[in-house]
Formats: sequence, C-alpha cells, structure tokens
Amino acid sequence: MDNSHFDSLYPDNSRFNEIEKILSFIKEGSSCQVISVPGAGRSNLLGFLAYNHKLRIKHLGNDQAKFHFVYLNFSEIKKRPLNEATKFIFLRLVDSLRERGMNSEYETANKFFKESLVLKDELVLFQGLKKTVDFLALEKDLTIIFLFDRFEDYISIVDGEFFANLRVLRNRAKYKFSIIFSLNRSLEETIEATLMSDFYEFVAGKIVYLPIYDKTGVDFRISYLQKITDKIVDKKILTEILELTGGHSNLMRLSAEAVLATGQKFENKLALRKFLLEQKPVRSALFAIWNSLTPSEQNLLTKNSDLKEDYLENVGLIKNGFLAISLLYDYLKEKASLPNRNRYSINEAGEILRGEVVLSDKLTLLEYKLMKFLLENKGKILNKEEVINAVWHEGKTTLGVTDQALDQLVFRLRKKIEENPNSPSYIQTIKGRGFKFID
Repeated sequence: MDNSHFDSLYPDNSRFNEIEKILSFIKEGSSCQVISVPGAGRSNLLGFLAYNHKLRIKHLGNDQAKFHFVYLNFSEIKKRPLNEATKFIFLRLVDSLRERGMNSEYETANKFFKESLVLKDELVLFQGLKKTVDFLALEKDLTIIFLFDRFEDYISIVDGEFFANLRVLRNRAKYKFSIIFSLNRSLEETIEATLMSDFYEFVAGKIVYLPIYDKTGVDFRISYLQKITDKIVDKKILTEILELTGGHSNLMRLSAEAVLATGQKFENKLALRKFLLEQKPVRSALFAIWNSLTPSEQNLLTKNSDLKEDYLENVGLIKNGFLAISLLYDYLKEKASLPNRNRYSINEAGEILRGEVVLSDKLTLLEYKLMKFLLENKGKILNKEEVINAVWHEGKTTLGVTDQALDQLVFRLRKKIEENPNSPSYIQTIKGRGFKFID
C-alpha cells in the first residue's frame, strides 16, 4: 500500500507546480520528460505520483482512482537487452496493482504474466504486456502511466524497437497511456532522432524542468531527520548550508546529516564549507552533478561570473548569472586542476574513459562505436566511408547512411566530449578528406 513508501509521507503540496504540469500532459494523452541534475529529487517526484495518496487526491480529486502510476527504476536493468526490459516493465505493472490493493486487476494481470513466460519467447512476452495494458485501459477504464526513473542509465543500450513497442502500447490504449521519462537531459539531446521516431510525437519538446531547490521537500526532510535522530540543527548553520548548497535536495540532506553526526561547532561559514567538502557522501553527490555535465559546461561554471546557458539555467545550476551551488564551484576547480582529466582512452573491458571516469554509459550505441573507432585510430585521417562502415557495419547495408546523418552523429558526440563543440579540440574535420582524432 501507499503508506509503506517513504514518499507517501511528504506533504501534499510537494513539487506542486511541477506535478501540475506533468498531469496536464497526461490528461491530454501525451507523455513528457522530467529533467534535472542528479540529486535534485526526480526519484522523489515520481515516487509522489506512485505512492503518495493524499498528494494525488490534492491534484486529481476522486478521479485519482482512475490514474494508475507504475514506478520503474531503470538503473535496475542497466545494459539489459530489450526482452529483459519488457519483462521488467510487465512485472512492475503487475506488482503495482498488488501494492495498490487492486486485487481483481492484479489476479488477471498476474495470470497474463505467467502465461506469457511459459514459452520463453520475446514476442509472446510483449503480446502479454499489450494484453494487460488493453485489459486495464479499455476494460477497467484506467489511465496507465509508466514512470521511467533514471532512464539515462538505459540510454547506452536503448534501440528503435524499444520506442516502437511503446508506440504499439499507446496505439492500443490511446489517451489512457503515458510515459514519464526521468532524465538528466532531454531525449532529443541525448539520442539519435531515428531511434525514437516511433514515439517522437508523444514526448518531444514536452519537458518539465525540476529546480534544484524545493523548499517544501527540504523542510520536510530536515524536520524528519531531526525527529528520527532526536537532534536539532542550529538555524544559523541550516541557513549557511542552504547558501552553500543552493538548496539542492540531496546536498542539503547529506550536509545536515554530517553536521548532526559530528556535533561540532563552526566558527564561520568558511569552516563549515571546508568541513562539508571533506565529507565523502557530500563529495559523492558533487561528483554525480559534475559527471552529468559536459566538458563545456564544467569549463563554463568554473568562471562563476556572468554565466548564461539555457540548460544550466533551466535546471537551476545558474541563478542570476552565478553558480547556485557554492560547494560545486570548489569541486569544479579541484577537478579542473587534475592532470589528464580530459584524456580519453579505452580500458580492457572496452569502456571509454575520460580521465578515470567512464564515459561509455553516457553514449548511445552509435556514439560509442564512433568514439571507439576514432580512439583506435588516433592521429589518422579517416574518410567518411571508413567511418560509416565502422559505425553502421552491423546494419544490412550502409548505403542509406547519408553524410548528414554522419555529421549529426559527430556533432552530438562533440557536445559530449568537447569543451567547445563548435571549435573542437579532439574530433577534427579535415576538409575534403574526413575526420581525425587528436589527443
């Protein structure tokens, strides 16, 4: 039931504006994307929809019973093939009915699920999922909403068939089927347009940005933390933590936990700042934010003055021309001083590294193939035909691959690895001849 989940404890006005916007897309039969930096509360937001009954009542009234939200954490099936993703979605749909106490619906859906597993056939499994969605949407008059949390963890393996299957499910249920994709960046920016072409019209451009600071949520977490520890964080220190973290949900919580755990006093904000930057959980949260940024964004934020960039402003990292998280500025400067931080390589496991950080997980399959081919041929001029054959060789033919498709792929990769994609340092275009990777 809802009360078994921590997200059910949050106040019913948590993330009010963002949830209203999400629901406006759902009510019109569209899907949407929730975009934020790591740790800003995307998982909480989806958890509110799935498990917080009083919050659903506030937004949907008694009609909330007609909306069925299914929470799925895609980090659980990272790098798993399509058939396992289908099984995961199907199983979570079935379990969600049981969790919500919808016993008759659960029994029917569970029967469909078990029948679909007997033949161990991918097509039969998907047909079973389709049959279950049909049953819930068309017979039970439910609107089914899949909440795809941490979908960025699945980007490196997602293919066109995945989105084609979503289109099939949507075509059956029509306006009673939606997907909420939770990501660091939009699908349009992250993957090839051809991959999501079947589902493009339902999700493209429908974006809800999640600011890093949610006062209601932060106040609840701090209050809850003080209650379970039976300790109080000094109000002055809380104000200073808010200034240092910009109110970033995860950083606020981790900082408050660190202060409560140590019990020490701080002479001034500088002493508190130094203390927090030494805490491993805080550094881990800062790393997650840093690692989600492109090299160009990391470089921009180290200037911390007169900053302008749409994505960074939309997610709240830039506020009034300055970096909103003071602690992140220190972390960025520290990372910028590391030797070989932007040196790209391939390890024995076939992972592409930037310094010591794995880059592969941020790349689509085509981007990975392109980057790997370029790295394996550093310093060589590679003509377009060579590159096309290396990247698209598993297709039935490379004849349909245009120069424009290649150029778009190259530019998308540049955006992920270059400090200035418009003036690249690594992937050089050799006019009239092709490309060369310079390290």
